[in-house]
Amino acid sequence: MTTSIEDLKFIMFITYAFMFVAVSLGTASNIFAKEAEGFTKIIPSFLSALTIILCMYCLSQVMKTISAGYTYATFAGLCIIATTILGIIRFNQWPNFYAFIGLIFIIIGVALVNLMGKN
Repeated sequence: MTTSIEDLKFIMFITYAFMFVAVSLGTASNIFAKEAEGFTKIIPSFLSALTIILCMYCLSQVMKTISAGYTYATFAGLCIIATTILGIIRFNQWPNFYAFIGLIFIIIGVALVNLMGKN
């Protein structure tokens, strides 16, 4: 059985939709973990655990199509950037100059892995 180009496009669309959801859930888990204050608050602690479990499920779906290395490199980079942005917005935690440089390198790294790496 052969797979058409349209089928492959649909599979990749679903794969990247799962990646988007995984990054969203991973970022939410990080924010809930911060709000849980060392897991001393029950609701944010529960939400942090729930979102990371759902996040890992989504990542496992992505890994059906994309290799584990590429999946996790992309997920981790995007999650770091998203968590940093939400940390600025929600907690007023601004990275210093060197952290910004590091974040730029992360963005470049994610782009290189996805655009130039063999997958």
